[in-house]
Amino acid sequence: MMRHWLNALPELLGHGPLVLVSVAQVRGSAPREPGASMLVSADALVDSIGGGHLDWQAVQEARRLLDSAGPARLLRYSLGATLGQCCGGVVWLLFEYLTPARQGEWLALRSGLQQGQRFQREVQAEVSHLLPLTAAAPMLPPRCKIASDLSGKVSAFHYTETLAEAAMAVTLFGGGHVGAALVRTLVPNGVRVTWVDTRPEQLPAQAMPGVICHAVESAEEALGMVEQAAPGSYFLVMTHSHDLDLQLCERIFQRRDFCYFGLIGSASKRGRFEHRLKARGVSEARLAEMTCPIGIAGITSKEPAAIAVAVAAQMLQVRDSLQALSRYAEQARAASLINSHLSFPPDAQP
Repeated sequence: MMRHWLNALPELLGHGPLVLVSVAQVRGSAPREPGASMLVSADALVDSIGGGHLDWQAVQEARRLLDSAGPARLLRYSLGATLGQCCGGVVWLLFEYLTPARQGEWLALRSGLQQGQRFQREVQAEVSHLLPLTAAAPMLPPRCKIASDLSGKVSAFHYTETLAEAAMAVTLFGGGHVGAALVRTLVPNGVRVTWVDTRPEQLPAQAMPGVICHAVESAEEALGMVEQAAPGSYFLVMTHSHDLDLQLCERIFQRRDFCYFGLIGSASKRGRFEHRLKARGVSEARLAEMTCPIGIAGITSKEPAAIAVAVAAQMLQVRDSLQALSRYAEQARAASLINSHLSFPPDAQP
């Protein structure tokens, strides 16, 4: 699933003009990061750029832009001095007026994102583009070049960001109470869930956005879903059968390309499973890749909703750490490409 505002934008634009509000730049402490966005129409709001007084001010400014249908603008907000918010930093917000005539462009972008394509969004006062990129293009963070006059008022700006679908796909085995609570917790966080169970009655009868349900007829068919999962998937095993859990664990260990593998259960269950998996040829080093018990430390409640929060938090920690490493690697790659095209005098060091 992509970010909520990206998913909602084409349909909302079909009902009339709207304003896309984005955090373009931050200095100091702020409630949201560059790239965070929300949509404002005449009668609807989607997402948030920080909540509180900042959201309120942004909505008022967006509604003024809706009335004037003017060009994109970049405004500076001092969170402490002007808005009284305790984070106290400075935020530059980008306001972009969008008309229904651009609905097709945003529909194409959403479709492309779902197919793994990347786009570069560029906004200046009088110009706005959505430029297709290759899937291998660097995932660079949002950037905003700002020119200001002597009073600090923005005189010119150029905002760019890379748009791509969030890369977190979870294959969940088990349609019980914890599984259902996990789905309700994960989907609003932009996670795609493939939900598998051998009991059709345990899965929802109606389609859910961001969730693909598979009511499989046999254990072998369930095991096949492990092989169908994309590289970089997150696996969660919590079926009604310990025998099926064990088979799923063994099949998951045949892969070496998952980001997370969690098995519901206690430390004693882990001990029993480790003993059986070693007998089936799984090495001690590989067993360390299995998370069991699952969930962040400190949450002791056994309520399904509490377990879901703990497990979702753990998985999101893994996702955010991997994304941070990926951004660092892509920025280093981009810097290397730039440096490779620079020439230096023989005695100079780059």
